[in-house]
Amino acid sequence: MGTRDRDDLLMTPRRFMDEFMRLKRGSVTRRHFLGVTGLGLASAVMGGTGGPWNRPVFASELGGQVSVNSWPNYHDPATFEEFTRLTGVEVLLTVTGSNEEVLTRLQTGSAAWDLIVPTNYAISTYAARGLIEPIDLSRLPNYDRKTQNPRFISAAEIDGKTFAVPKNWGTTGMATHTDELDVMPTSWREFFDLAMTDASGRTIVHDYQLTTIGNALVSLGHSFNSVDPAELARAEVLLLEVKPHLFAIDSDYQPAMRAGDAWLTMSWTVDGLQLNRDIPDIEFTLGSDGGEIWTDYYAIPASAPNKPAAYALLDFLMRPEIALREHLATGAATTDGRVMTQLPHEIIANRIIYPDEVALSPLEFGAAVTLTDPGRAELMARFKAA
Repeated sequence: MGTRDRDDLLMTPRRFMDEFMRLKRGSVTRRHFLGVTGLGLASAVMGGTGGPWNRPVFASELGGQVSVNSWPNYHDPATFEEFTRLTGVEVLLTVTGSNEEVLTRLQTGSAAWDLIVPTNYAISTYAARGLIEPIDLSRLPNYDRKTQNPRFISAAEIDGKTFAVPKNWGTTGMATHTDELDVMPTSWREFFDLAMTDASGRTIVHDYQLTTIGNALVSLGHSFNSVDPAELARAEVLLLEVKPHLFAIDSDYQPAMRAGDAWLTMSWTVDGLQLNRDIPDIEFTLGSDGGEIWTDYYAIPASAPNKPAAYALLDFLMRPEIALREHLATGAATTDGRVMTQLPHEIIANRIIYPDEVALSPLEFGAAVTLTDPGRAELMARFKAA
């Protein structure tokens, strides 16, 4: 075999990303991607140990379907398809744009979800109100607390009980169409200024009080989590000033950004990465003045109609090789050291997914008080109605 032939077989960083983009475009199959990158072998090795997933589980034991509520653009459909193939249990996925909506649906009994994906700041409230139950870790042999980054597990552990297990972590920043805008904001003050000038009519903010109000507060020099009435009043003045300039208030903003209808948006890490991968002119930045760092978890509602299937799916999702493939598909940062060891350097070094500590240092985890604070809820309602 000649030198050129050998070189063609090497999985160089550039070739890895080329193959990944071919997968994203649908030009190659998942089987091809896992094979040529070596991740299929890694999955086989990692998947060869432990858990009930060494044998099929039948739908007769788990029911015919399991209902999952999550966030937009946050799961690889192939993962749920594989679970269905192994178990015969269909996964029904719904999405919501805020933890407040989930709280309302659970409290009113208007949802029948088996598995939900709450953010760190919501878990203590859900637990205190009896809306989620402690996780029976003996039913999750594929979950290993010792391999989890300690930074991302404490929010789910209350009074010695584990109410949720980590899914992913990330940040909230801003995505900018740099081919349309000459200036890319690097602070929330700049974001709101740009929204009222060059990006007027082309800007999206989240339909989610935590981030929209939080980022407005940060732009004014206040804490992301403030519930101080005077500080909220200042944030309201800013948001009402911005409102006429907005393209939309929407937590599912990828379609408008991809179509070029919007040029600037508040953006979670996952969306920022996906947009940048597919349209490199869309760049993602964090606010140098602050903002949010978050962890999302899996939790089982106390009212879940099919808890056996919820546990089966959750344990499946905790398999390192499944979490690895989810990471490669969605770009959401992992909390699990077993997955980190399998990631290519190009992903670990990607500062959209894994920002350095300097960029993370100004950021705040959401505080539980913001979930139920009436001042923030009323402000968001007035902003949306204006």
